[in-house]
Amino acid sequence: MSTRGTDRQIDNIEFNVADIARSRAFYGAAFGWTFTDYGPTYCEFTDGRLTGGFTTGGSSRPGGPLVILYADDLTEAQQRIEKAGGRIVKPTSPFPGGQRFHFADPDGYELAVWSAG
Repeated sequence: MSTRGTDRQIDNIEFNVADIARSRAFYGAAFGWTFTDYGPTYCEFTDGRLTGGFTTGGSSRPGGPLVILYADDLTEAQQRIEKAGGRIVKPTSPFPGGQRFHFADPDGYELAVWSAG
């Protein structure tokens, strides 16, 4: 986890996943995230701003807090997600300040992507 002194800011998101390699492939292809492995049961990811981790230390738990990602081009983001194996669960709709859609990753976690305008 980060030690950058980010008081009161989101610092880390952790996903329990069934297959770390599959999660790396999905998020790498869909969003360009980079990864650092810490043994066979934990992999850290970063999107260039926020870090998190994939772990096989527990069972995957779809649901929980909704993680919302930003994309300059919502249509392109949706195409990348679908090509990487994600499933759109709520189509693009208005969202305060823009539009968003929801998708499920290969483990069933529901996330959203939004874009301004």
